[in-house]
This record gives sequence, structure tokens and C-alpha cells, in this order.
Amino acid sequence: MNSTFSVYALCVVVLCVKMLAVSSYQGFYRIRSLAFTNPEDARFFNRPVNHNELPQVSRAAKAWANDLENIPLFFVLGGLCCVLATWSGPTVGLFCLFTVARVLHTVFYLASWQPWRTVAYAVGVVCLLGLAGMVAYGGMPTPCKSLPCDL
Repeated sequence: MNSTFSVYALCVVVLCVKMLAVSSYQGFYRIRSLAFTNPEDARFFNRPVNHNELPQVSRAAKAWANDLENIPLFFVLGGLCCVLATWSGPTVGLFCLFTVARVLHTVFYLASWQPWRTVAYAVGVVCLLGLAGMVAYGGMPTPCKSLPCDL
């Protein structure tokens, strides 16, 4: 198996685990406080419905929504880099840097740390743009691919 794909697969797993951790974080605060906005959940725990979400749960939901705007792009662009066999060194570097940036973004978001949250977000976006460039370059036909030649 190609090492670029192996790194991509590992980054995908790390990002999926991170997203599951954010979901667990929300559940932890709801159960710890026994504060539920859904009537069926409140009824199950024999608690009144909490009409306002806990601040920790709201913050985690915003971090989750931000993940949903960014991580699927990584999945697509990273997969295309693997299929197109883009230049391994920069591709692997962008995979790893994006993954670290997204993990840090979540940590900084949950901790309310600015400007670090924005810095982590920006690093992730730059990585996505770099991957998009790698895909665009890797997807370009070369003269030898489209015309018979002996280069």
C-alpha cells in the first residue's frame, strides 16, 4: 500500500475520532447536568425540559458545525490526491498539518481561546487550498497523456 494513502487513512481516522469526541463532550455535559432540550430525553431521565442549551453543548455544536464545513472537503481532496498520486512529500505534509490544525481548532474553540482558534482555522484552510492545488496540478493532462510522443 502506498504511504501517502496510509497517512491519509490515519488522518481520516484521527478526524473521525475527534468528531466523535466532540459528540461525546456534548453528551457528557448534558448527562452530568441532567439538562435536556428534547422532551423524550428529559422524560427518560425524569427531568423537566431545559429550554436553553447548556453553554458547553452550544459551543461544542458550533465546533461540530465548523468541522462539517471543513473536514468533508479534506476527505474529498485528500482522496483525490491519493488517486492522482500527487507529489508525496507536500501531500503528506498537508494531510498532517490539516489534521493537527483541525484538532487544535476544536481544542481552542472549546476553551474559548482567540486568536488561536482563528489561526488554527486559517492553517486548515491554507492546507485545503494547497490540496486543491495539488489535485488541480495532478489532474492536468500532460502532452504525453493526450498525444502519442516519445519524451
